[in-house]
Amino acid sequence: MTSPIAFAVIGGSGLYAMPGLTDVEERHIYTPFGDPSDAVVIGTYQGQRIAFLPRHGRGHRFSPSEVPYRANIWALKSLGVRHVISVSACGSLREHLKPRDIVVPDQLFDFTKGKRASTFFEGGLVGHVSVGSPFSASLRAALAQAVRDAGGTVHEGGTLITIEGPRFSTKAESLAYRAWGCDIIGMTACPEAFLAREAELDFAIMAHVTDYDVWHESEGEVTVEMVIQRLNDNLALAQKAIANLVSVVPTLPHESEGAMRFALMTARDRIPPETRERVRLLVGQYL
Repeated sequence: MTSPIAFAVIGGSGLYAMPGLTDVEERHIYTPFGDPSDAVVIGTYQGQRIAFLPRHGRGHRFSPSEVPYRANIWALKSLGVRHVISVSACGSLREHLKPRDIVVPDQLFDFTKGKRASTFFEGGLVGHVSVGSPFSASLRAALAQAVRDAGGTVHEGGTLITIEGPRFSTKAESLAYRAWGCDIIGMTACPEAFLAREAELDFAIMAHVTDYDVWHESEGEVTVEMVIQRLNDNLALAQKAIANLVSVVPTLPHESEGAMRFALMTARDRIPPETRERVRLLVGQYL
């Protein structure tokens, strides 16, 4: 009997080339929110099934503002996924968070500009989900330990600010983000983490520090070449950490289960049928 796909990784297309992954297949999933970034790659590692979804599509075709975040999360939910690890690059806003270190943040600051569809609930259905703690505590802890066991330098906790992109920061912006108390900066955590919570998926981020943004006086400005090189340097580490997580994830609690139970405000008899159908996979049990 095929084991369920309870664990998924969103990140670069190279992640699923991890040693020991077998029975690899691709699934093209239709969603009511459009097509995902790419086909979902599913494989078996140590008897456990894992799903991989390249956030920007193979060949890096989607900018941070264009990523079909809702379709991506819906697709993973449709596979039965309950725990999601996001692997992404980030800039450091703190001296002690050095390039090639890993940060597992515990807080988010959304500084995107409203261009991205950031909720599943619209078109006659209103939902107010709680995201005071936007990440799963148990999954964050397990991820940090997996990185540590893989030989990486990991920092637990910190605030990740998500900017719109695709451009990098000005120096004035970078200094302001530091003054606001942010620790790392990226372009994709929001709305990805918030949509995962609406879908009742436990979510954590493995943020790979690639640069010091532009605030650091003795470092050069961030470039695409720098980001790609340092991400590639850490690819084997990311694969080892994911491999370490595979046997641990099934033992973790499902913290986001029930997140939407009391979040839907709209009277059930006022929800349009087409809207009800669009979100049935996500919150059908509450409708």
